[in-house]
Amino acid sequence: MKKGKKYLEAKKLVEKGKLYTISEAAKLVKETSVTNFDSSVELVMRLNLDTKKADQQLRGAVVLPNGTGKTKKVLVLAKGDAAKAASEAGADYVGDMDLVNKIEKENWFDFDVMIATPDMMPVLGKLGKVLGPKGLMPNPKTGTVTLDTAKAVNDVKKGRVEYRTDSYGNVAVIVGKVSFTEEKLVENINAFVSLILKSKPAAVKGEYVKNISVSSTMGPGIKIDTKSFDK
Repeated sequence: MKKGKKYLEAKKLVEKGKLYTISEAAKLVKETSVTNFDSSVELVMRLNLDTKKADQQLRGAVVLPNGTGKTKKVLVLAKGDAAKAASEAGADYVGDMDLVNKIEKENWFDFDVMIATPDMMPVLGKLGKVLGPKGLMPNPKTGTVTLDTAKAVNDVKKGRVEYRTDSYGNVAVIVGKVSFTEEKLVENINAFVSLILKSKPAAVKGEYVKNISVSSTMGPGIKIDTKSFDK
């Protein structure tokens, strides 16, 4: 793929082979944004994990201190009090079988996150084939299968990000927008990296974090010195 002129200009600002401090990287990711819109800032961590082993697969969710800059539409499958609490917390859609049927019959996906109470999970089984590939299937590990629907909705609205390792042991998350101040980006990056450092599986031998980089949408990658984080 041929890279555009803007990208090549931006890439010149990134010193080849250099490892930047977190604050340098946050400043540079803003300077190397090449889009006409407010780009997202993505953080990628390459970890020394054998993801064929279940105990070395990381998965979870975290509320970033400054959110992601993106408002997500939330759908909640619940009944009774849990449904009422979800509505009051600001969920975009709340229902039970009516919404399950709408997704199944109309192939409707006008939402970014699905939260469900445990009693709704059996009926979601039949939607597994469509929800799974889209990453929308609720999961207890990410806090999207819960009785506390109000907290789950609040967390998503505040800027909760889900993460999971891919087959190569990489974890990628959005940590904000290029319009964020450097301080806000640094806080978000620190919050996520420290969580991953705390989640180090006991079986991992040797170096855990191979490298960390940030980039804006379609912008060049900027490597961060792993030593600039509190271990």
